[in-house]
Amino acid sequence: MTAFALGLVLLAAFIHAGWNFLLKKSGGGTGLITVASIASLALYAPIVVVATWLSAYRFTPVHLALMLGSGMIHTTYFLLLDRAYRSGGDLSIVYPLARSTGPLLTIVVAIALLGERPGPTAIGGAILIGVSAMILAGNPLKWHKSEARQAVGFALLTGCTIATYTIWDKASVATWLIPPLLYDWGTNLFRICVLVPLAHRRTPGAMAAAWRERRKTAIALALLMPLSYILVLTAMVFTPVSLVAPAREVSILFAALMGAHLLREGDVARRAAAAIGMVLGISGLALG
Repeated sequence: MTAFALGLVLLAAFIHAGWNFLLKKSGGGTGLITVASIASLALYAPIVVVATWLSAYRFTPVHLALMLGSGMIHTTYFLLLDRAYRSGGDLSIVYPLARSTGPLLTIVVAIALLGERPGPTAIGGAILIGVSAMILAGNPLKWHKSEARQAVGFALLTGCTIATYTIWDKASVATWLIPPLLYDWGTNLFRICVLVPLAHRRTPGAMAAAWRERRKTAIALALLMPLSYILVLTAMVFTPVSLVAPAREVSILFAALMGAHLLREGDVARRAAAAIGMVLGISGLALG
């Protein structure tokens, strides 16, 4: 991985952990996510128009299908992640579990479908991630005795969607050459088509309440959510997905530290050790 690609991924990781911190701290909810997505569509529209024009982009109908598919996968991701947080899961537990599952599944897909063959270092990294995830989540025999069980389940499902959209989006920007800015904006447009009626049906007035009561958070999310992934998409244009997917999960460490110190979620030593173990494991995946 080039220094430029690594820089993009590390910056994206910090921004990604940051908006997850804001989502957890604000209480989340479909209304807030929907309002943030709508605001993002408006804020990024001028930039997308200019960037698309400068790139001499050529549209083909299959690009719409790719954006639609990605939009649906990302919608599922956002809803599962938000549900994990609202199930009582701490940021420093939900976020690492969700983010560590994605690279592991991506490696499996790379082996089964893309013909990639990771070396011993990558396999060791995968094992380390699994062990660290168990340490972070605590004793699995006790999950059924607390609210953590639902949060852990939704976090793992979130990880499955991460692996799915990573492979899908890599093909969209690297094979079909859709500009990352336009691609992310288009997926967000399709996502809104699902989120707006969903939010209205679940809790009428939730979007208006979110905008009225948590406007600053909504705008911050609107700016940060797309930016973190646009940087990743840009890196994936010229970097193998088997390197980008694991490397971006350094955000696990950022989120664990934010949860432990800013949200006072406690048990700092165990969670920090597990997060560091995950980062080391992810490094093994990237190097292998």
